Amino acid sequence: MEFVIEFISKFTEMAAMIPDSQVKITTSSYGKTGVKLLYVRRQGDWHDITEYEVSTLLELNDHKDYIRGDNSSVVPTDTQKNTVYVVAQKYGVGCPEVFAMTLCRHFLSTYSHVVSARVRVETVNGWTRMTKEGSQHRHAFISSPKCTRYAEVFQKRNRDPEVAAGLSGLRVLKTTQSSFVDFHRCPNTTLPDAEDRILSTVISAEWKYSDLTGVDYCATWELVQDAILDTFAGPPVTGIASPSVQLTLYDSERLVLGKVKQISEMKMSLPNVHYFEFDMGRFHNPALQNTKNVFLPTDKPSGIIQATLRRNQLSKL
Repeated sequence: MEFVIEFISKFTEMAAMIPDSQVKITTSSYGKTGVKLLYVRRQGDWHDITEYEVSTLLELNDHKDYIRGDNSSVVPTDTQKNTVYVVAQKYGVGCPEVFAMTLCRHFLSTYSHVVSARVRVETVNGWTRMTKEGSQHRHAFISSPKCTRYAEVFQKRNRDPEVAAGLSGLRVLKTTQSSFVDFHRCPNTTLPDAEDRILSTVISAEWKYSDLTGVDYCATWELVQDAILDTFAGPPVTGIASPSVQLTLYDSERLVLGKVKQISEMKMSLPNVHYFEFDMGRFHNPALQNTKNVFLPTDKPSGIIQATLRRNQLSKL
C-alpha cells in the first residue's frame, strides 16, 4: 500500500512539471572541483615544486543528459580529474595561466562535442625553498603563503582563450597615514571622524587580459602585486596618506593599467579589518593613558569597498 501511495505521489509531481516545449536550457556546464596536484621538477638533485588546486567546467553541444538522462556525450568528471594529472605529466605545469590554457586546449581538441572549457588554477601552500646561512636547500621547502595566486581561462571552440588572473587573501596593515573624515551624516550616524587610524584589509584583485601577445604571466603577476602594495604603503621612509580606502583602491587599479597595456580591466575588493584603540580611560587610572599603543582587533561586522576599472574603448594601447 505504501508503494502505491509513493508511486501515485511521484506520478502527480511529474504531471505538474512544465512541458519541454515551454522551456529552454540557456546555459549548462559540469566539471570537477578541488583537484589537488603537486608537481616536482627535477634537475639532478635540484628540485622545484608547484602545488595547485584545479577546477574544470565543460559545456557540451547538446543538453540530452539534462533532458533525457542520456549520458552518451558526458565526459565524466572523474575523467576530467584524471586529465589534470595526465596533462601535467605530458607537458609540465608552468604558471597557472599557461597550465589552465593547456587544459582548455586539451579538452577542446580531444572532445569534438565540447563547445567550451573553463579552467581555474589556484596556488596552494606558497612553498618557498629553505635557506640556512645564505645557502639554498636543494630539495626542502617551507610553506609561507603571502596570498593565493590564481588564474581562470575560458575558451570557446575556434576562439582565442579569455585569460583572467588574480590574487586573494593578501592581508596588509599600516599603523598611520590613514584617515576617514567629512563623510555624509544622518540621524543614524554615530561614527566619529578618524584623523589618524590603523588601516588594514585583506586584498582581493582580479584582472583581465585583452591581448596575450608577449605576456610574461609570472612577471606580470608580481608587478601587479607590487603595484598594489606600493600604493597601499608608499615609500618606506615617508609612506603615503590614504584619505579613504576608495582612493587607495582606485589609485592601485590606475597604476596597474598604466604599467601593463595588455590588461583591459581590473576589479578589487578591500574589506575593512578594524583595529580600535582600547580605551584606557575606563580604568580611571592616571597612569594609564590612551597613547595609541593598545588596540582591539575586530573582524565583524566590517565595511567592504570594491570597484572595477576598465579602459575606455577609445584608449590607445
